[in-house]
Amino acid sequence: MLLQNALHASLTDPSLEVMNFLNEIAIRFPEAISFAPGRPNEQFYEAEKLTVYLDAYCRYLREERGLTEAQVKTQLFQYGRTNGHIHDLIARMLEKDEGIRAAKESIVVTVGCQEGMFISLRALFSAPTDVLLVAMPCYIGITGAAKLLGIEIVPVTEREDGLDLQELEDTLSRLKAEGKQPRALYLVADFANPSGKSLPVPARKRLLEIARGAEFLIIEDNPYGFFFREGPRKPTLKSMDEHQQVIYLGSFSKSAFPGVRVGYAVADQRVLGATGKQHLLADEFSKIKSMMTVNTPALSQAIIGGMLVMNEGGLLDANREAIRFYKENMDATLGALERHFPRSEAWARGVTWNVPEGGFFLVMKLPIEADEALLEQSAKHHQVIWTPMRYFYLGSGGETELRLSCSYLTPAQIEEGISRLARLIRSALEQQPARALSVG
Repeated sequence: MLLQNALHASLTDPSLEVMNFLNEIAIRFPEAISFAPGRPNEQFYEAEKLTVYLDAYCRYLREERGLTEAQVKTQLFQYGRTNGHIHDLIARMLEKDEGIRAAKESIVVTVGCQEGMFISLRALFSAPTDVLLVAMPCYIGITGAAKLLGIEIVPVTEREDGLDLQELEDTLSRLKAEGKQPRALYLVADFANPSGKSLPVPARKRLLEIARGAEFLIIEDNPYGFFFREGPRKPTLKSMDEHQQVIYLGSFSKSAFPGVRVGYAVADQRVLGATGKQHLLADEFSKIKSMMTVNTPALSQAIIGGMLVMNEGGLLDANREAIRFYKENMDATLGALERHFPRSEAWARGVTWNVPEGGFFLVMKLPIEADEALLEQSAKHHQVIWTPMRYFYLGSGGETELRLSCSYLTPAQIEEGISRLARLIRSALEQQPARALSVG
């Protein structure tokens, strides 16, 4: 029998159990309306299109790349290039959809965005004094990866208008005095998970200046950038990056579908080798990937390649219906919150929420603790599930906050789910007036 204390210490970290706990709640209460999963909605998927995409990609290989039938067969059925074989199509998509000009050689096609995170961290962090900066609250995928790799994580507070840049500069000064080296900052600049917040354009410019001055890289993760609710889309940090300060991580999980498990990393930074020769950071990423997943499955790449070919190189226009759907779902959620938490009633005045510019998520603040006990009560007695925000903090934080995801539900489910949530919170406040006052 193996002893737990003989395994890696990170495996006992409670954050690694979050997904198991949420899945267990969903399984135990299958009739509950769940605002927990950040999944894309399945109404946009058609199984019969998979072969259409494959056929389109095969035609592209023959007609555009000039491959023979034997070469097409090899590309689809054999081990492939570690960095992927749709890197040229991704480069074209990035320029068309995001205004990012990236050489195809700088792109590594990954098994989802999560692999891109692991590869980025493994490549950049080499010394015990290296630290990873993260916006707090933060997506648990990056903090979990850093913990598994034994990397120290330093949080920087996310305010209503995004990352607190003054706190970032103060943190950089403190770390320097402690003899520590910030190697990278992980950030979702558009509609972040879990907060739904976005970084204003002037702050993006300032952040790039800070990163250059302090000599750290920005790992920009952009899974939700397509799904804007209002106003013009903001430029990505990478599209504003004039000095190769940004490693850009992307995924087709939301713009295509998660089952394909294809993501990518743009790593166009120059690396000076021991012999004096320069090469791309993407080449170093390739070494790491070759020891992890060997290559991203060729058939998955072919499906994405076919989608890109059939949509004239981009996916933004192909997602117009989905963009409208997620906008309407977010609008429905915000409208339901206004109706079921009326400011005219005393019990609801201590409940607030943010109004995201897009994406899948928003955060509610309560005058009581939003912990596992309240979630259990919510699922069991009110048939509604949500995510405690404390899961997204290092140490303390988020104790009275919860995350709502509106991507996987219908407008009718959203209306009923928010109604149930209001009954839960009103009931909890009535049962715990003293606690509510002390927390509020």
